[in-house]
Amino acid sequence: MKQEPISIFIVEDDAVYCAVLGHFLSLNPDFRVKKFFTARDFLNVLHEKPDIVTLDYSLPDTTGDSLLAQVKEISPDTKVIIISGQEDIKIAVDLFKKGADDYIVKDGDTQERLWLSIGHMRENIALKKELAELQLEVQKKYTFQKAIIGNSHTLKQVFSLMEKATVTNITVSVTGETGTGKDLVAKSIHFNSARKKFPFVPVNVAAIPRELLESELFGHEKGSFTGASTRRIGKFEEAHNGTLFLDEIGEMDINMQAKLLRVLQEQEISRVGSNELIKINVRIIAATHRNLLDQVKKGKFREDLYYRLLGLPIKLPPLRERGSDIILIAKHFTDLFCNDNNLPKKHFDVEAKKKLMLYSFPGNIRELKSVVELACVMSDTEEINAEHIELSTHSNNHFTTGSDSLTLKQFTSQMIQHYLDTNNYDVLKVADKLDVGKSTIYRMVNNNELKLQRNGDNKFND
Repeated sequence: MKQEPISIFIVEDDAVYCAVLGHFLSLNPDFRVKKFFTARDFLNVLHEKPDIVTLDYSLPDTTGDSLLAQVKEISPDTKVIIISGQEDIKIAVDLFKKGADDYIVKDGDTQERLWLSIGHMRENIALKKELAELQLEVQKKYTFQKAIIGNSHTLKQVFSLMEKATVTNITVSVTGETGTGKDLVAKSIHFNSARKKFPFVPVNVAAIPRELLESELFGHEKGSFTGASTRRIGKFEEAHNGTLFLDEIGEMDINMQAKLLRVLQEQEISRVGSNELIKINVRIIAATHRNLLDQVKKGKFREDLYYRLLGLPIKLPPLRERGSDIILIAKHFTDLFCNDNNLPKKHFDVEAKKKLMLYSFPGNIRELKSVVELACVMSDTEEINAEHIELSTHSNNHFTTGSDSLTLKQFTSQMIQHYLDTNNYDVLKVADKLDVGKSTIYRMVNNNELKLQRNGDNKFND
């Protein structure tokens, strides 16, 4: 793989020696070399933040350690190589302590050692840039609107809470039915927070056997139990300075809950088989499909842990309550699947959209994704028809139209009427769920396309 060019600044008051170093390094076409004879000229362009700087230790207008300190303050990521005529180990050690990355004595081997030193640094710089690019890509991927598709009012409320969560370290509790995207909410909060450069560590509590969960979370020492052949670092230590995502926290054993509560209170853990206390700095995001308050009342979840984890509560709406978001998400999954499988772009016809909107999706977004991907496979053209959409026969639809040959206008009327009937004729609520203007609903009522019924009346409920 071709390496990226790197910028190198040479600071050397000896014009001849500076020219020699500059010519030598310029032999590599990927090195962008600039030469400076004074510290002042060099500092005037340090805002360009070169990858590597070679500093003459004995400059006429400043000292090497003073200039090193200024470089580290203005451009902390710049690698600094000190080139000195003094072979003094104490000076070298002191400069390393102050942030120098290498110390080379001026002699017959200077150029060779400089070439090797820059070569090693270049590898590290390339890895660091690659890591930074990956982190940026991950952050872009988990911007709220990219990670979670939808324009419904309920989802906009979720975005608002997520935004609040990113600017603090408050514990976040995410609730919602299975398949609503609780993990995406957790990742989006982490990768848009100040902790984004540190680990995001997910733990599915329900997937780990009860007797192994303590070791999984806190780690263990070698020989602490049968099968513990080596020391193991737990998830809390892995997530240090980052975020620990405790998914399905409602499935945690009541005894383990007490140990978790102590860790959250004390901000320290001890590995299984050890008495050593290890300080941790971890942000907790917990998620569950259960109603934890009900679990507390039943004695299955500790009340003190419940309030410790509650923090900022975010409730994800089920897909069936997100109205036209269903079509937006379906289109998103269609585009992804076609792109990943080198298929031409496909679109849903009117009947296919009606079929999707009629279905309750008990499996939520996960189920919709599976339905859409199968439909893409079943369709031989660029159009997805209703017959390509296979839905579970064990789930009840939102409502039935009584006809498969409704016009789009008739279908829209029946859809809105159904939502009015099931939401106590609350126009504002229905308008939010279906992402339509309330004036549209009122107009349809005036045109006798809809009915607002409440205690036998036909009143507008604002």
